Amino acid sequence: MPDSPVAIVTAAGKGMGAAIARELSANGYRLALMSISGAAETLASELDALGVTGSVTEPDDLRRLVDATLDRHGRLDAVVNNTGHPPKGPLLELTDDDWRNGLELVLLGVVRMARLVTPPLKAAGGGAIVNISTFAAFEPSAAFPISATLRAALASYTKLYADAHAADGIRMNNVLPGYIDSFPADDELVRQIPMGRYGSVGEIGKTVRFLLSADAGYITGQNLRVDGGLTRSV
Repeated sequence: MPDSPVAIVTAAGKGMGAAIARELSANGYRLALMSISGAAETLASELDALGVTGSVTEPDDLRRLVDATLDRHGRLDAVVNNTGHPPKGPLLELTDDDWRNGLELVLLGVVRMARLVTPPLKAAGGGAIVNISTFAAFEPSAAFPISATLRAALASYTKLYADAHAADGIRMNNVLPGYIDSFPADDELVRQIPMGRYGSVGEIGKTVRFLLSADAGYITGQNLRVDGGLTRSV
């Protein structure tokens, strides 16, 4: 419907990104989806959405996605910055290129997207941005050194952006998933989770939908752990 909200979701071809797209579509959003594999275009056909093939690490692809969204829908109300996973490995064995690739994927993609979408969000009277982060942003895990380091930086960026644009009616928050069922379960990891199970991609989708909605209208600059109690800090 012409008056329904418009949302962009990146890395939307599978896993959490696809679940977020399905949840938003089921709740009346008009969508623009992007993934590097082409799977987002397939999902877009199913959801009567706009599908784009491209990478969050390519500035031209991000611009093409935003421009195509505005051309098709005439407005923008919400953005979900989801990504793949940066390189992993023992801390001192990660190369400079690994760290640079992680920076492009985890942080600069959000920075560049924010530059592109802030004007149309302001023009729409406000909106919301949700970045998919990780539980390891505040309790660094040796299993995810680049992700943990750079998503801690993403938390700082999110707070700075949220403060700068609160008066424009634009909110930005991070979702910090724990272990989610888009990956094979590991019995040892499951034993570390107080809830005794991995989270579902559907639960992440519902959390994102809430943070984008008016029900979360007074929440901005926050990092919401969705981890079944995995992290211990208070």
